[in-house]
Amino acid sequence: MATHLVWFRSDLRLHDNLALAAACRDRQAKVLALYIATPEQWKTHGMSPRQAAFIERHLHGLRESLKEKGIPLLFREVPDFAAAASEVERVCAGHGVSHLFYNYQYEVNERLRDAQVEKQLKEVACQGFDDSVILAPGSVMTGNHQMYKVFTPFKNAFVKRLQEDLPDCVPAPEKREHPATVKDIGTLKLNYPQAAFSETLFAADEKTAIDRLRQFCKEGAGEYEQQRDFPAVEGTSRVSACLTTGVLSPRQCLNRLLAEQPGALEGKRGAVWLNELIWREFYRHLMTYHPELCKYRPFIGWTEKVAWSTDKARLKAWQEAKTGYPIVDAAMRQLAETGWMHNRLRMIVASFLVKDLLIDWREGERWFMSQLIDGDLAANNGGWQWAASTGTDAAPYFRIFNPTTQGERFDKKGEFIRQWLPALAEVPDKWIHTPWQWATKEGVTLDYPQPIVDHARARKETLAAYEAARKA
Repeated sequence: MATHLVWFRSDLRLHDNLALAAACRDRQAKVLALYIATPEQWKTHGMSPRQAAFIERHLHGLRESLKEKGIPLLFREVPDFAAAASEVERVCAGHGVSHLFYNYQYEVNERLRDAQVEKQLKEVACQGFDDSVILAPGSVMTGNHQMYKVFTPFKNAFVKRLQEDLPDCVPAPEKREHPATVKDIGTLKLNYPQAAFSETLFAADEKTAIDRLRQFCKEGAGEYEQQRDFPAVEGTSRVSACLTTGVLSPRQCLNRLLAEQPGALEGKRGAVWLNELIWREFYRHLMTYHPELCKYRPFIGWTEKVAWSTDKARLKAWQEAKTGYPIVDAAMRQLAETGWMHNRLRMIVASFLVKDLLIDWREGERWFMSQLIDGDLAANNGGWQWAASTGTDAAPYFRIFNPTTQGERFDKKGEFIRQWLPALAEVPDKWIHTPWQWATKEGVTLDYPQPIVDHARARKETLAAYEAARKA
């Protein structure tokens, strides 16, 4: 009897899991599952403590769900990916594994690890799947068979492909006729710093994640275009952490969206949230074809010459929500206390760090990864390079957000600001975005800092720095 091993990584779910479904197709085979924690590698990658806690919680749920199907989940811990490759080999040898199934990861280190595993497993048939994407990298290309460098034509080609053939979701496996049993299952505990996450904000099990996705697609996706930019409104899906860790698949998101909002592919209700799914695909496909993006390299070469500021005090003020710009500080406080930040705010605070403080975007990228429960290399890097005007499809370097007017536009009455900055609770709506002016006018002392930079002057200095780099 064949023994199949499913190697779980960033795909912590039973439903629509391509590797798991393939491993279970042979009803006679014994199926084992494996998860390998790599704390030293995670430390190198800057994984946040909240994401570690989120992963551990879902691993416990996954182990129980798999057990009900007759599939034991083995847990192992090794320092890094190199050791993980050897651990997979040991598990395969120890359990007489004939076939290994896993879902692809597209980052450089992960691809090198998988190549090493396939090289070492000479007697085991290895099969990988494009599971964390709707369409496989390489399937949406220009007429010259090149990866798109601009989002809109990529999106148009992507939507056309979906209109021709929509990828289905595969069901969760049925209970095994021949359940596997193992003695060395391993105690499931991540040896990595953890921080508690809110189960109200982030689904703590697969069923809840599916339920919340359904609810959003039915009730929220249609209004997403109108509500998504206002952080005081619950207008976003909050499924990003589940997508990052693979508790949900992007195909589940797509199919549920189209079930509830059937006109989304034609640009009707739900199309703007569909766009967000396609942005996620764009950055993942891009990373596959431009691995230098995994190595803190800008997509636009000349931006490497920008003379960044090394003012550590200003960087610390940004990290600690003490910039004196309320919308920026409220956003950074939300990040610190929840491990998540509203998407509009991610753009505002990124622009502020790079364009107002002229601090290297890589400092922001690293900080976000160290804080975010939904930290994902492709999306995080793509977002930061967009804001810094260093990436593909980036905002032109002369497009610089004004943090005050952004706050006035998207949190007009300061509801979000007051939620996260209680020191500004008494500031009138008219002055909530410039509280220092109100405090001076009224002779009031606020427990809130003065702005650390003058936006108008900073804008001129940033434009000059980018122009100098472009001409160098």
